[in-house]
Amino acid sequence: MKEAGANPVNVPLALDRPWSGVVADYVALTKPRLNLLVVVTSAAGYYLGSNGSPELLPMTQVAAGTALVAGGAAVLNQVSERDTDALMRRTRTRPLPDGRVTPVDARTFGIALAVAGLGLLAFASLLAALLALATLVIYVAIYTPMKRRSSLATLVGAVPGALPPLIGWAAGHGSVSIGGWALFGIVFLWQIPHFMAIAWMYRDDYSRAGFPMLPVLEPDGRRTGRQAVFYAAALLPVSLAPTVVAVSGIVYFWIAFLLGAIMLGLAVRFAVRRTDEAARLLFFGSITYLPLLWAAMILDS
Repeated sequence: MKEAGANPVNVPLALDRPWSGVVADYVALTKPRLNLLVVVTSAAGYYLGSNGSPELLPMTQVAAGTALVAGGAAVLNQVSERDTDALMRRTRTRPLPDGRVTPVDARTFGIALAVAGLGLLAFASLLAALLALATLVIYVAIYTPMKRRSSLATLVGAVPGALPPLIGWAAGHGSVSIGGWALFGIVFLWQIPHFMAIAWMYRDDYSRAGFPMLPVLEPDGRRTGRQAVFYAAALLPVSLAPTVVAVSGIVYFWIAFLLGAIMLGLAVRFAVRRTDEAARLLFFGSITYLPLLWAAMILDS
C-alpha cells in the first residue's frame, strides 16, 4: 500500500503520463463544481450591488478573482487533508491521495492561485480583496484544522462559503451594506441543511477518516436532523430580506417563500425519517433551491 500523497513511481509525475491528464488533475484540485457556485454567487452579488447597470468587465474580473482565491483555498485544503482523503471512499482517488500530484507542487499551485486572485480583486476593489483574504484565512487556517477536532467546524466553514456574494456586492456597491449581508445570510444558512444531508450520506466515510461530524458523534441522527430543520427554518425569513431591503421585488418574495417552504419540508422529512433516501432528497433539493433563488432575485431586481 503506497503512502498517501506519495509518488507511486520514481519518475517525475508530469512526465509519466499525458499532459491532458496532468492538467485535469490540477483542475480537479480546484474543485471546479464547487467553484462554479463561487463564480455565480460573486457575479450575482456584484450585479445586485451595482448602482445602475453593472459593467461586464469589472464584474468578470471580480468573479474570476474570487474563483481563483476559492480554488487556491480548495487546493491548500486538500494538501492538509491528503491523509484523511486517502481513507475515504469518495475522496481517495483525488490527485493528492492517489499520488498523481505531489504535496509540494499542489501547495505551490494553491498559493499561486490565491495570490493571483487577490491581486486581480485588488485592482477592482480593495475591500473585495480584503474580504477574499478573510475567506482564504478562515477556510485554510481555521476551518481545515478544526474539522479534525469539532463538529462546530461546519458552522465555521459556512462563513467562507457565504462570503463570495458579499465580495461581489462590496466590489459592485463600493461598501458592505445591509443588502450584501442579506446575501451572505442566505448562503450561510443554506449551507447547513445542505451539509447535514452530505454528512449523513457519507457518515461511514467521515467516521473512517476520524472527522467528528454530528452523524459520527451521534449515530441516531436526531441532532443532525434538528440542525437541518433549524437552519432551514431560519433560512426562510432571511431569504425574504432582499425584498425588504429593496434588492429585489415582490415577485421574488413569493418565489423565495415557496422555495423556502419546500426546503424546510425536505429538512423536516429528513429529521423525521433519518434515512439515506431522505438525506439524498434534501441534498438535491438544496442544490436546486439556490440557483432558482438567485435567478428569481436577479430577474426581479
